[in-house]
Amino acid sequence: MRSFMSRLCAHLGCAVRSRTALVLGIVVALAVPAFTLPRLPEVNPWPVLLGMAPWVLGKYLLCPLRWRALTDAGLSRRWHIRAYAESELLGLVTPGHVGADLWRMGRLARTGLSRPDAVASVGLDRLVGAIGLAAFVVFAGTALPTRMLVVAAGVGVALVASALVLRKLRPGLMPSRPLPRPRALLHGLFLSALYQLSIAALLLGTLAATGHSLSPLAVLGAFGASQLAGAVPGPNGASPREGALVVSLAALGVPWVAAAAAVALKATLAWLPALLLGGASLIVTRRAMRSRGQALLPAT
Repeated sequence: MRSFMSRLCAHLGCAVRSRTALVLGIVVALAVPAFTLPRLPEVNPWPVLLGMAPWVLGKYLLCPLRWRALTDAGLSRRWHIRAYAESELLGLVTPGHVGADLWRMGRLARTGLSRPDAVASVGLDRLVGAIGLAAFVVFAGTALPTRMLVVAAGVGVALVASALVLRKLRPGLMPSRPLPRPRALLHGLFLSALYQLSIAALLLGTLAATGHSLSPLAVLGAFGASQLAGAVPGPNGASPREGALVVSLAALGVPWVAAAAAVALKATLAWLPALLLGGASLIVTRRAMRSRGQALLPAT
């Protein structure tokens, strides 16, 4: 386990220093809109800007605050906001956004939190985010596929069984900190719900930019249904998740070219705040680590 985590962190460290990975990620994100947008008769940038404002607030403020509420490690809001912004940039250049999770774990471990507690913190944040998304899918009136429910139930049972086995055989690999209180979980779910609304606002904005519109509930349903394809990792802007979202929007009556352009535009816009906020914070963090003679990622 430790050897596996060491290799993952080493690969992540290489990704952080790799300009090639960053350039390739940006090229992939720009390729699809460069192909689809010129085929549209008109693209209005104002709906995109209006939709992007709440999404940036949700992604770079509400999500870090949710993570902080579920972690309760005594770290400041500023620390969580910066670490989350850095992780988003790394997540965009890694399939399945795995780089974001590894970065957040590493940042927590550097503060003195144990590796199992860091893993539990990020995993719980992911879980609460997934629950918030599922709640919105149900609220939008979209039936979750039976296969998705069966897989989710199976994963839940497997996680509980694995936790019981590890607690019995390898207690050192289990988190030592208590689980968040119910109030913290409810707070996290509330922030997750607000973040889902911000995603809908962004997608509605990119759709409106192409001259088409859907109801917010229909957009949430399409977005939620497309997350099933997220089990197959891929680069930002060209993953199975984006493809499934295009299909879902087309099924709701949006022309294929407009659906592809809206989804591609949404994926491309994710790079702007990631480069601006995450990139700036990452540069500051790297310089601070070098000045103190510390490694960018902690040893495992």
